[in-house]
Amino acid sequence: MSLLIARVGIRWRLVAWVTGVLLAVLAVTFVVVYESTGAELRAQVDHDVTGDVAQLSQALQGMRSRPPRDLAVSIELYMRAQPFAATSLLLFAVIPGYGTVSNHPESVISLPPDADELPAQQARENDLGRDMLTGATGLTTRQVADVGPARFNERIVRVNGLSVRVGAGEPLAIVTRAQRGILRSFSIAGALAVLLALIASYLAGASVSLPLRRMARVAARIDDGDLDPRMRPPATAASEVRVLAESFNHMLDRLSEAFASQKDFIADASHELRTPLTVIAGQLEVLAAQDAPEPDEVRRVQRLVAAEIARTSRLVDDMLLLARSERHDFLHMREVELEPFVDELWTAARMSGERRFELGPVPRATLTADPDRLAQALRNLISNAVEHTQAPQGLVRLDVEALASGHVRFVVSDDGPGIDPRQLERVFERFHRTDSSRNRRAGGAGLGLAIVRAIAEAHGGRARAVLTGSGGARLELELPGLVEVGHSPEPPPRSPGERRRRPLASAPGPTGQRRPTPRSRPDDR
Repeated sequence: MSLLIARVGIRWRLVAWVTGVLLAVLAVTFVVVYESTGAELRAQVDHDVTGDVAQLSQALQGMRSRPPRDLAVSIELYMRAQPFAATSLLLFAVIPGYGTVSNHPESVISLPPDADELPAQQARENDLGRDMLTGATGLTTRQVADVGPARFNERIVRVNGLSVRVGAGEPLAIVTRAQRGILRSFSIAGALAVLLALIASYLAGASVSLPLRRMARVAARIDDGDLDPRMRPPATAASEVRVLAESFNHMLDRLSEAFASQKDFIADASHELRTPLTVIAGQLEVLAAQDAPEPDEVRRVQRLVAAEIARTSRLVDDMLLLARSERHDFLHMREVELEPFVDELWTAARMSGERRFELGPVPRATLTADPDRLAQALRNLISNAVEHTQAPQGLVRLDVEALASGHVRFVVSDDGPGIDPRQLERVFERFHRTDSSRNRRAGGAGLGLAIVRAIAEAHGGRARAVLTGSGGARLELELPGLVEVGHSPEPPPRSPGERRRRPLASAPGPTGQRRPTPRSRPDDR
């Protein structure tokens, strides 16, 4: 049954629920009204018969010093003034030594069967009359021949030394008629109410399900590959429908962006991979075209092919890293002491080029992070600064700032050409180059800063480029999880000469963008 209901549309489910609830309410209301009406009418009947038997008792007690026959005649005159009908009182009195007097003798006196009446039926009616005259006194409900159920009140009255049994009864037909009227009225009203509820609930269900059906049609178009349609709820739609439509449209926008980004990523990756493969194929064709190539030519081709293979390997490693950045096991978190971590990183970073390296003060604190991924992100930022500054006096500076919110901010700044303000939001996109004049062989693949952003977001932080008024570029990496353990005096910026006296190694080839391919990837294999 539940499976059948689950397969029914929302309109008919709403109709079924509303109809079921309405029927339950009508049933409870009917039972309450039916029973309360019957109880009130029965109470009124009890009050009437109690008053009537009291009046009959008082009349008998006023007939003193009379023999039983005269007493019976007087009672019969009293009862003739109150003749019995199907809706009126039934009175009787049982006088010892005389018999029974009643305004409806057929109900209390044994009679022979009528011409059109079976003996068994008359015998049953006689038995009912005898039961009425010999049963318990007080308020009782008895069956009366040719009348049906009636409510009686009987008592014993002492008159002239006689124990006279008197009783007054009233048929319960009024109660039955009233309850039948209630049943009839509720049947008609209930049928109309259910019909109106069916119509109203169906219309309400149709109104509620209409946006859902539209959304289903939009989803069907999306399933066919069309991401352009959007939900347009009417102005009269409920707030829940509008919220659902907005969420659905937002999801479609995200899907459109994701699909577009995926297509761009595949196109750029294909182009990036095609370039080294084309170079390798061309060089091998040139080498194969020679019958006896010179050793120098073979070594030249070997060096060129090896360089292109290394570049392709770095590109593949970067793409794999970006693909793994969304997995839950991408990071291996632990507490890192900030000072020794930054010192070791900076010592290795100064060997990436002959520049004017400066390191700002490092707070005494611990950071909960993945040290390998963090080092990779910082190396990418530093390498990016090195590639866009001039040797030997180009400035590359790293500042580490402890923020009040328990975050740490790594700032890598340089005095290079800077970043166009229109490119600040795009420098962290995959395969994006701020300098379009630099080709792919001179520059990197455009994944270095994308890796920085992926690592930052995996830590719950962020990476951004900030516009500076003094020229150069300023790239920030902000992460949570910093716990300060104390403060130390801020040392002056350290220069390369304080750590290393010999000349620094020359910088490797430029990457062609603000986000170079990282030179060291301890986790990218």
